[in-house]
Amino acid sequence: MTGVAEEAARLLVRFGRRYAAAVRLATLVPICAVALFRASPEHFAATASMVAVAAVWTCGYVWWLRRGRGDALLAPDVIVLLTLTASVTWTGALEDTNFGWSRLLVTFACVTWQWHTSLPVGAAVALVAGGGAAVIVAMAVPDPSVIRGNLWAVPAAALSRAAWTLLRQAADRADRMAAEAARARAAAQAAAAVRAEERELANALHDTAATTLLMVGTGQVRSDSAWLGPQARRDLDRLRSDSRRTPRPTDLVDLLRADLDAAQLSVEFDLPARLPLPAGVAAPIADAAREALTNVRRHSGTTRATVRLRGDSQSLRLDIIDEGKGFSLGDVPGHRRGIRESVRGRMTRIGGTATVVSAEGEGTRVRLEWPAGHD
Repeated sequence: MTGVAEEAARLLVRFGRRYAAAVRLATLVPICAVALFRASPEHFAATASMVAVAAVWTCGYVWWLRRGRGDALLAPDVIVLLTLTASVTWTGALEDTNFGWSRLLVTFACVTWQWHTSLPVGAAVALVAGGGAAVIVAMAVPDPSVIRGNLWAVPAAALSRAAWTLLRQAADRADRMAAEAARARAAAQAAAAVRAEERELANALHDTAATTLLMVGTGQVRSDSAWLGPQARRDLDRLRSDSRRTPRPTDLVDLLRADLDAAQLSVEFDLPARLPLPAGVAAPIADAAREALTNVRRHSGTTRATVRLRGDSQSLRLDIIDEGKGFSLGDVPGHRRGIRESVRGRMTRIGGTATVVSAEGEGTRVRLEWPAGHD
């Protein structure tokens, strides 16, 4: 989570170095062009040599910035810029009034340093370069207007640092918000997992021990029935075992036969030989079918049912059909879990659907489809 939470700040640091390199390189061409254009013929060669130094150094510095090599070249960068500024005294730039280009180089350097250095380092190099350039020009050209123009490098660097600080603060806020959102998502996922586990446990209890005990309590099964002992053991095995939740593919046909053979019904199976599915899909479908068969035994008034499976590992349709007394769907109490959770709920959670069609005196059909919308 730490890597994700610091992503904005990390990207901003990378952006700062790259943007500083881009600005230094983009401003180099027009600055050099101005220097050469304003140089007189007799001073052109000397000016061109200084322009060449500026171009070569800037390109090397940009390459270093793009490589992300730290701050090792900051001091040489300051020295080169001050040397270029001092060159006005021996290149004839004073006679041509052609020293503004070096001021621009220094100013853009002071501005862009703030995007990839710490505050103390950025302030120090800006003061040394900007202040040093102003002193050199003041000694060579004691003109107040020229001196004031060269002093703008330091305020420009301060404004650049202020803007960069605001960006860093925004990135830090974005990282904090991302971290909080990640923690909230993790908490929500954990809570959802707990709720899902509780829901599955409640469904398992409803489909196994609770149903068996209710059948005994209501007299549907005698307490001395030969079926009761093995069924109780099957219920306990299902509650204790997590083998049905393995990630390996599971044969739905095997699950249907294993579950439905214990339903105390005469079941007519119309199934393919095999139908492998992910365990997370096969087990809920088999559980929903088992609950549908349990409802046939408990409520339909018949001991016969048909289980018909069509489809493949990509889509399927499973029908549980009885010709019992049927019922009106509107008469089912809202608190009953059987159809709502153990059948429909299970299918919905795996992206499927469960449809119940029934009417009094006309039997019942429970259709399980996966994925939803399969015809």
